[in-house]
Amino acid sequence: MADRLTQLQDTVNQQAEYFCNSIGILQQHSTPSKFAGFDRSGSQTPQQQDDYAQLFAALITRCAKDIDALIESLPSDESSNDLQHQCLRKLEQENQEAAERLEEVVRKGEILWEQVQASLADIAQSQLEMQHITASSSNARGSS
Repeated sequence: MADRLTQLQDTVNQQAEYFCNSIGILQQHSTPSKFAGFDRSGSQTPQQQDDYAQLFAALITRCAKDIDALIESLPSDESSNDLQHQCLRKLEQENQEAAERLEEVVRKGEILWEQVQASLADIAQSQLEMQHITASSSNARGSS
């Protein structure tokens, strides 16, 4: 759905179109003025003119009400600045909290990494000792 400013712009454009069309209808269906020496009779009935007048009056009025409603729904300058500052403060606070959580997770990760490294070193040392013991027992059996 379009934002309010776009809706307002579309509604104002629609209103302009109604005005333009109503003027075109007036020009098309108006009775000609009488000029001396020039006689031309209009063939349009007053009933049709009234229908167009009522139609465009209703359209223009409804569109004007829509424009008023859209303008009223727009936020004021002061409230939007205040809201933006409040949102920014909230986002900064959330960002700070997220940074603190991230630092804690990184610290715990580093501790775990050190524990894994120490465990791997112990495993490697144990394997070397086992290989040394295996080699020593093989040599001892081979010399007997």
